[in-house]
Amino acid sequence: MAFSPVAVGLEVSPEPGGGGSPGEEADGERELLPRPGEGLVPGGRLKEVVGASLASLCLGPLAGPPRLGTLVDCLVLNCRLRQGLGRGRGRGAAAEGGGAVEGPLRCCGCGRFLSEPVTVPCGHTYCRRCLRRELRARCRRCRDWLLPAGGTSTAAAPLRTSVVLNQLAEKWFPGECERARTGSRLEELLAQGRFREALGAASQALRADSNDFMLRIYRAESYVGLQEYKTAIEDLNFVISKMPNWPEVYFRKGKVLQDSGFVGDALQLFLQCLALDEDFLPAKLEVERTLCDVLSPEKLGESLKESSWNSPHIRNKPLILSSEVTESYCNLQLCPERSLGGSDVLEPVSGSLNRAQSAHALNSTKDLAKEDGLKRVSSEPLLSGQEKGALLKRKLSFSEQDTVVCEDGRNKHKKQGESTKRNMTLAFGTIPGDLIDVSDFECSLCMRLFYEPVTTPCGHTFCKGCLERCLDHAPQCPLCKESLKEYLASRKYSITELLEELIMKYLSDELYERKRIHAEETAEHSNLTKNVPIFVCTMAYPTVPCPLHVFEPRYRLMIRRSMETGTKQFGMCISDSQNGFADYGCMLQIRNVHFLPDGRSVVDTVGGKRFRVLQRGMKDGYCTADIEYLEDVKVADEEELKKLRELYNFVYNQACSWFQNLRNKFRTQILQHFGPMPDREENIQAMPNGPAWCWWLLAVLPVDPRYQLSVLSMMSLKDRLIKIQHILTYFSRDQSK
Repeated sequence: MAFSPVAVGLEVSPEPGGGGSPGEEADGERELLPRPGEGLVPGGRLKEVVGASLASLCLGPLAGPPRLGTLVDCLVLNCRLRQGLGRGRGRGAAAEGGGAVEGPLRCCGCGRFLSEPVTVPCGHTYCRRCLRRELRARCRRCRDWLLPAGGTSTAAAPLRTSVVLNQLAEKWFPGECERARTGSRLEELLAQGRFREALGAASQALRADSNDFMLRIYRAESYVGLQEYKTAIEDLNFVISKMPNWPEVYFRKGKVLQDSGFVGDALQLFLQCLALDEDFLPAKLEVERTLCDVLSPEKLGESLKESSWNSPHIRNKPLILSSEVTESYCNLQLCPERSLGGSDVLEPVSGSLNRAQSAHALNSTKDLAKEDGLKRVSSEPLLSGQEKGALLKRKLSFSEQDTVVCEDGRNKHKKQGESTKRNMTLAFGTIPGDLIDVSDFECSLCMRLFYEPVTTPCGHTFCKGCLERCLDHAPQCPLCKESLKEYLASRKYSITELLEELIMKYLSDELYERKRIHAEETAEHSNLTKNVPIFVCTMAYPTVPCPLHVFEPRYRLMIRRSMETGTKQFGMCISDSQNGFADYGCMLQIRNVHFLPDGRSVVDTVGGKRFRVLQRGMKDGYCTADIEYLEDVKVADEEELKKLRELYNFVYNQACSWFQNLRNKFRTQILQHFGPMPDREENIQAMPNGPAWCWWLLAVLPVDPRYQLSVLSMMSLKDRLIKIQHILTYFSRDQSK
């Protein structure tokens, strides 16, 4: 068996001096394959890439799925270019139009009604069906993985319906929700193999609502389960005629053809599906699986070594069908969009692909296949001219829902997509004002309108700030108490975009007021002189690092607010038995926060300004204070300044001597925790808090915190140097002993 690009509808123009022949060296052939991350191969190099793939397959399998995935990307890109879709990534046209639902509740994946909404970690919302069937690997909007790290649903958490969005759907569109429940029941019947029951239920539902195309999909799957392929194709063709930009219907039709044995034609439909939506995972897997099977070394054999480009066709998988099914497929119209342009008659373009006719039919139409390529949406097998002429033309049969009665009483065929979109818009477009209630959008924790709503894996929705405060106390959902340890560890609290959009659209005035209140609260937390948050723990000094291990819920909240407001500052004081915390402290500037999986954090801070407490307070469990900042009083007299400089130099040298005489063990520990001692400043009055080495020395000296606090509160550099001199003299005597 040999492979030709014509078989998948791709016209490849040879390049001058083009390589890619199977006779080249193996290393060179493999080098032609783009490596992951290099992007798609230009259309002109497709022949080169496919040739290299074929030659590599002769020597052995490709080096991992990414290589074959790149080949699939090349085929899809060329398919898009052939259809004039451009080089941009297919985004699932069903969600952009052509049968997409118009209304406030739309699935990000299929573009249809958002039944049983599930909010994924990135914040976008899909219907449960899209996620349960794993129709997509990545989010259509943001490209994030829908399942953890590209995994499978077996390793993922169970899909939980978003409680708030589901309640809105039930309240606003009960009819659509009932229709969705019907679809879920049909899916269960199909999964259990009860195809006859599923067929009866789908047909009955269609009699009540003929415009539900998903019911036709389910009915087609029922027919496939009963091996009634002709009727299944008819249902799928009808859906294609009404929704030509819906990727899933091409995939379903390709699966029917694949099950019937028409592998080559199924491959073209899978590529058409990917051309519309490049992230449609099942179609991509089927293309990769088909190419692996068709291009395997066992099937290629010696024909590949002769020439991978001379074969006119790709043979379909042999499968013995009953004569009834084969004849039905011969006479079945498989390109509905060609027949809907106003013509009353249909000229069949498909023929039997049984083993006796396949080679003759495809060999005689090689040129036609090249020209047509993937522009034929259904991409069905072509017949030779002689076989075409032997087939009779027949009238197109339309079902009841395809005809409308004109005013003069005559029947008239509907145009493609004429009424479907309008009916679905009326089904759930505008929401009556009396159904919009602000209480449906209230957070169950703060009892206010949602602000930055986030949805947990268990399906409950809260304000982001409210949820974070609850997780500070316990890693579980505030409502159902389900464990949220993994959710807390990921710290990916993505905003539920659909819910935020609904609030902006229908409750704009209430949202404006909610934002105003939030802005006032944020401004209050941003003030660095009034109600400044106070961390009651240890001594802190200007310019000296102060790493903190934060585990108490109140301080988790305090650190988070300091980060969110942008100040990244808070005060540090030691405790006081009478007043709660000391009268003096030091501001800390947050340099970095490392969150641990259980919610604790390691906060890297450095000391800033000193302050004096004027008034104490409390907010949400942590202490606050009104403060005033302290600065050293500068010496103006030249004589006093000269004496101060002499004292400064003497104490600095004394400090260096004490530090060098420390044991290596202690000196190493100090260097690891506080870093090296700062250099001596030339201008001793340049800094408002005085020389940095004084604070570094005060931090490393083993002195009682009360004594250190007295030094911190001093506004005279001379007094501070004298205090440090007394301490160094005391410890130097101990070193000499």
